[in-house]
Amino acid sequence: MRIFASTTSEDNISKPTPKRVGFFTGKMSTLSTNEIHQIAMNLVGSQLEAAGYEFLGVNSKPGVDPQFVCTFNKQLHFIVVRGCLYPADPLSPDRALLKKVADHAEKFEAKAYWAGVGVYHPEDRKLPVSKSTGYELDFKGLYLAEEVS
Repeated sequence: MRIFASTTSEDNISKPTPKRVGFFTGKMSTLSTNEIHQIAMNLVGSQLEAAGYEFLGVNSKPGVDPQFVCTFNKQLHFIVVRGCLYPADPLSPDRALLKKVADHAEKFEAKAYWAGVGVYHPEDRKLPVSKSTGYELDFKGLYLAEEVS
């Protein structure tokens, strides 16, 4: 089951369109790994909030999982968020990590999800992403851990 953000149905959160974000700082500075992670966290968090999820815990530190622990319709959800640059595929998760999170979620009768976010140069995905060029986001929604692992 795939969940997209924007509606109130747990099984049918509408698919967002790719989002272009641009800003100019006056210098060419590529985005750091932490900035890419924060961009992904902000996008997924805002989609969850718009869909009516209630946050019980948010962990924005890269590598500490899950990033979001939330409820929706009295169901507990653990959500792993990862941002990536080209050529990495946002729908190719770390399977060992997802298994670990899914096993942990099972102990709490929770569902575990993968939220991969591609962060790309707006003109050409092969080019480096910088603060001055802005970026395009590719988020296809939440995927149940067992479906992508």
